Amino acid sequence: MAVASLGAHSCCQPGSDRLAHVRNLARDGRRRSAVVPTGVPLAEVGDSTEDNWRTVLSVLAADERITPQLKGFLSLVVPKGIMGGAFYLEVPNDFTRDMLEQRVRPALIQALSSLDGELGVSTFAVVVNPEIDGYRLAESSVPLPAREETQAVAVSEAAYVEALPAPVQETAVGPQRNNDTRLNPKYSFDNFVIGGSNRFAHAAAVAVAEAPAKAYNPLFIYGDSGLGKTHLLHAIGHYAMSLYPGVRVRYVSSEEFTNDFINSIANNRGAAFHSRYRDIDLLLIDDIQFLQGKAETQEAFFHTFNTLHDHNKQVVITSDLPPKHLTGFEDRMRTRFEWGLITDVQTPDLETRIAILRKKAQSERLRVPDDILEFMASKVSSNVRELEGTLIRVTAFASLNRTPVDMQLVQTVLKDVITLDDDNVIAPVDIINNTAEYFKLSVDDLYGSSRSQAIATARQIAMYLCREMTSLSLPKIGQLFGGRDHTTVMYANNKIGKLMTEKRSIYNQVTEISNRIKHDQRYKGA
Repeated sequence: MAVASLGAHSCCQPGSDRLAHVRNLARDGRRRSAVVPTGVPLAEVGDSTEDNWRTVLSVLAADERITPQLKGFLSLVVPKGIMGGAFYLEVPNDFTRDMLEQRVRPALIQALSSLDGELGVSTFAVVVNPEIDGYRLAESSVPLPAREETQAVAVSEAAYVEALPAPVQETAVGPQRNNDTRLNPKYSFDNFVIGGSNRFAHAAAVAVAEAPAKAYNPLFIYGDSGLGKTHLLHAIGHYAMSLYPGVRVRYVSSEEFTNDFINSIANNRGAAFHSRYRDIDLLLIDDIQFLQGKAETQEAFFHTFNTLHDHNKQVVITSDLPPKHLTGFEDRMRTRFEWGLITDVQTPDLETRIAILRKKAQSERLRVPDDILEFMASKVSSNVRELEGTLIRVTAFASLNRTPVDMQLVQTVLKDVITLDDDNVIAPVDIINNTAEYFKLSVDDLYGSSRSQAIATARQIAMYLCREMTSLSLPKIGQLFGGRDHTTVMYANNKIGKLMTEKRSIYNQVTEISNRIKHDQRYKGA
């Protein structure tokens, strides 16, 4: 297997031939490895590597040069080990690598100096590995012309340098400088909660805002209603305007686009309609699925899209469904949706839901005990909008009635939202059966003492789901799994929760099993 050997002093120099060789390997689409000369092994990836990287991140978190957007890119980094004075890092794409080397490098080099001096770390090396969980380029069913492929995906390094603005002091989103943008000042990257369910979509959104039409064009974000797609659209617009004061941005829902188009025909104002949507630099269109079956409106959007794309203007689209599942659209339209990057947002896990409620409570200056937030997050899992709505509903009731926010009040106010009767409680045996079935194991395997990785991971996921979906205590869950100690359950719960934020495969497995359990529960209650 071809590998690249990097010296400690050359691994991060822009003109390094060795680094160029690694980048060439990265662009080949093969899995990349950076190794030391024979006899000097790369430090084994493990707890020590992760602990060292956490130390670096804690230092960077306090660095004023690291904006919330740059933190989004750092969240995509996978630490691989230390060798020859360099900390080796993997990232999912060229753009993230270039952000680290061009925008984060000074702060990261300084943060590395905080590590134990015996490690001798003085620099870092970044290797691109598209196989990292969560990274997925769109695959168009129709080959693109070479020019369009280059613009949409394989952007040259010079283009990145040209596109990236100099670091600026971030300011809070203030009044709109142009009311025609239709941007909501409440939605920014600063108040967007990042979790395993939306981490890559967030990073892609930041990349597009920092280099419009230079990376992913179009950016297509899909997912169920209420999971943050609209928030990301507005955040892209605000951040792009903060970086490029003259940029022309327009946010529009598909319904508004349709109404504008109809009105332009009725009032013979076609030229004004074309100017409104084509003489801009960044078009953010929400809920594109509502154009299904509207042939004339689709035709108008088709030509708008072509005009913007041909003139290197950025288009960002959201939808409830991925392009290939959008019925009622012509193939020529769907294939254009696939030209750039397709990414999804999924239902947030329990930890992310709790973080969302905490941030909402802080922003609204609401005092809610942590145990109440955790209870509400465990009972409302469908979407973020409903989750935040329950918080406002509870605190409004408490304020109007001058009563403290406690468990009894929450259960009273949300009795029509959450189900508390025993008939609808999920039984642990259902969780264990579904987990065993999903992994093609027997129930005895999960109860037993086997320590094989496959069975141990399945057992830990079952424990995690028992903790999240039932009211059982840690000791009771431990007893359920062959009399294990409660600390074993605690370890499993923490481990799976952490892995869900790091590995899309684990997140998908937990989500799928959870959905099967909920589906079975609804079927029983029918």
